[in-house]
Amino acid sequence: MNSSTASDGDHGSREGVAKDLAPGCTSDDIEEGARYVATVNGVVEYGVFVDLSEVVSGLVHESKLDSTYEIGDEIVVELVEIRENGDLGFEEVATDPDRVNRADIAHGDSARIGSLGDRTGDAVYLEGDVVQIKQTAGPTVFSIRDGTGIVPCAAFEAAGVRAYPDIELDDTVRVSGTVEAHDDAPQLEVETVSILDGEERETVRARVDEAVEAAATPTDPEPLIEWPAFDALREDLAAVARRLRRAVLEGRPIRVRHHADGDGMCAALPVQLALENLISEVHADPDAPRHLFKRLPSKAPYYEMEDVTRDLNFALEDEVRHGQRLPLLFMVDNGSTEEDTPAYRALAQYDIPILAVDHHHPDPDAVGPLLEEHVNPYLHGEDYRITTGMMCVELARMIDPSITDDLEHVPAVAGLADRSKADAMERYLELAESAGYDESALNDIVEALDYAAHWLRYSSGPNLISDALDLDCDDPERHAELVDFLASRARRDVEDQLENAEGHVEHERLDNGAHLYRLDVENHARRFTYPAPGKTTGELHDRKVTETGDPVITIGYGPDFSVLRSDGVRLDIPNMVTELQAELDGAGVSGGGHLVVGSIKFVPGARERVLDALVDKMESAELDADLRSTLLRDDG
Repeated sequence: MNSSTASDGDHGSREGVAKDLAPGCTSDDIEEGARYVATVNGVVEYGVFVDLSEVVSGLVHESKLDSTYEIGDEIVVELVEIRENGDLGFEEVATDPDRVNRADIAHGDSARIGSLGDRTGDAVYLEGDVVQIKQTAGPTVFSIRDGTGIVPCAAFEAAGVRAYPDIELDDTVRVSGTVEAHDDAPQLEVETVSILDGEERETVRARVDEAVEAAATPTDPEPLIEWPAFDALREDLAAVARRLRRAVLEGRPIRVRHHADGDGMCAALPVQLALENLISEVHADPDAPRHLFKRLPSKAPYYEMEDVTRDLNFALEDEVRHGQRLPLLFMVDNGSTEEDTPAYRALAQYDIPILAVDHHHPDPDAVGPLLEEHVNPYLHGEDYRITTGMMCVELARMIDPSITDDLEHVPAVAGLADRSKADAMERYLELAESAGYDESALNDIVEALDYAAHWLRYSSGPNLISDALDLDCDDPERHAELVDFLASRARRDVEDQLENAEGHVEHERLDNGAHLYRLDVENHARRFTYPAPGKTTGELHDRKVTETGDPVITIGYGPDFSVLRSDGVRLDIPNMVTELQAELDGAGVSGGGHLVVGSIKFVPGARERVLDALVDKMESAELDADLRSTLLRDDG
């Protein structure tokens, strides 16, 4: 028997409480001596007949009435008798129905969302929070969470008409109905929905919050390799994992923005796999992973206004059209610099939390107040050699450790993509080899990812990138053939580009002994094709490092940009950008990146001033034979 009762209200003590049965309630939901709100459905000489629900009715004998009633009137009654034949006898309670404290009684058994898969056909009621309200051409679908899961509850009015218009996002409710199978997943066909308040609301909220807090706790798997430099980051990554798991449990959409390069993809895809698995586990709706998770590449290693404007527009449209919460934004392999702050400030006008995991040289004073969580090796005295892909593989395992076997090669791919010379690279390569990927195969994957990312541009290419990375790919032969095709074309196009550009490369020896190579990629490299300026500059740089064996700096420049690569020279490109901004009025200098790999933008008319100032700074930089560039194959 359902004996839910309301808390004391403004109109009296618990003696003034009357139960208000849901339409589907049966005789199993009532008890002698209890008070109910009833509706008069018939008037006869010997009394009135009343309905407590669609199926519970009885008589109030005229001797038990204090007033006269008409059909449709409300009356408060007490159940005084349940006869052997099932007939019910009531007496009037001298209480104004408009002044009574009503206790909404749902039909069926109390149930938790996590158990609905085995209860098809059962009448149940749920208590929890509304996390989405979607109006379809048919029913209004309320998504309810109770800490054990999230289930769609379909409430029917006239086609396309909003059911229960008083219910809003984040209300705590009691929903009763019948569990049905929809697309082989449970869905509640709604009978009634009532908003909880007072003590009932607080009790349900406390229960849900406790369950969510427990479920949001990340796992703590053993690291894939032993690496003391990485240990300081694990607590920060666990905080991000907790926040991401909580977002799933809250029904909040997640948008991942990642740098569109090898390391960025190696970082974002494991997190995507882990979160989509968790969303499928939490949500009864099989389409939830598709609706609640989006992976979005960014060409620049920071959050551009073009990207944030597009993201914000889509988020606001989804809020209106699909009744979703505004999303959580997760920045991956970007998001740590002052250049990100204008976009972050745009999001600050809305309820959009921002997390960042990155290994670019950060500006914590600028981004810190705008981020809920910020993970970066520089914040712990480490540097870019710990790539974002390495960090996010461990993050994904904290969210879903079951995917560990699928990820063992990914940190090595990330390290090779960003040319990490970290001490741990050897151990990551050994781990990948034990999983069936030798270094040659890993390098092919790097080239394939880079080539695919170039042509995908602003598309995430979910299936193509997953197949190339061999992550959640169900056909090993397809993976091998795809990687071979993409990697061979990438190497062919790079070779053609450098062959055409080689005769136009300018060389000089700087005062500090470093070689400086310069290439006008605007006029002496093919445009709008692969490789892009950043890739062209990086490949040229690698050749010159191999040829000379000496410290090398390479600049690839166009009318309003330059791409920088350095080996064996202690550059600090973010600091150089800051100095140029102060020194060159009207040059419009911006940019950054890592210490020895980066890009700089400027106004076309200031190109010569900017390049000359850059060379002056490079000549005064110290040489470091042990400093080897580890990084980015940026598209520039």
